Amino acid sequence: MTDGVHLLALAGVLFGAVAQSATGMGFSLLAAPALVLYLGPQQGVATTVVLATLSSALPFLRDGRHARPREVLRLLVPTLLCTPLIALALRGVDTRWLAPAAGAGVVVGVCVLASGVRWKWLRRPQGAVAAGAASALLNVVGGVGGPPIGLYAAHADWEPAVTRGNLHSFFIVQNCATALAVGIALPGPSELVALALGTACGMLLAPRVPTKTLRTAVLAVSLLGGIGLVGGAV
Repeated sequence: MTDGVHLLALAGVLFGAVAQSATGMGFSLLAAPALVLYLGPQQGVATTVVLATLSSALPFLRDGRHARPREVLRLLVPTLLCTPLIALALRGVDTRWLAPAAGAGVVVGVCVLASGVRWKWLRRPQGAVAAGAASALLNVVGGVGGPPIGLYAAHADWEPAVTRGNLHSFFIVQNCATALAVGIALPGPSELVALALGTACGMLLAPRVPTKTLRTAVLAVSLLGGIGLVGGAV
């Protein structure tokens, strides 16, 4: 059973890295549920945020020049302010509730992203604050801070290269801050190999696979992963 869950975790890391390098998001959505199931809530989240940081590092070298610092900062400020406060508030929380909470966050976030819902207020300053704060909460609880930021990006109408550049910039900083808040867990060699292979494949596939197609697959697998995390943790 443990070997099977470990293989599932490695698959999540592999395909998460493919999605992250090709689209700018998706690593935590795919990898976090399986890593939390394999390593437990605290260790799984800590490992996820370290791997998530690494998953954006190499793609950032390719897409970082397209990032818009002002728009990235608009999201980062509330995220960085909320992350340590949320981590402190949750420090005494029974960890048995963290896994299903993370799974529920994934399911809700994926459903919102997939529905195509558009809210005008997300284009306003309070929309960036809400997205950044919600991302901080989900990242601390389950290492899955992507859905609120993805929803914001969908409303921003950024060009594909700008989207990837902004998302990689945001997630590198956010995941570093989250790692400092929840603790740093070094991934094993097998996780690092899966990450490297996935990143290389994603960067090769990025110009060839339509982003919409890959994003649809990411959302579908993420939904199943979130449901499995809730069911496996309760």
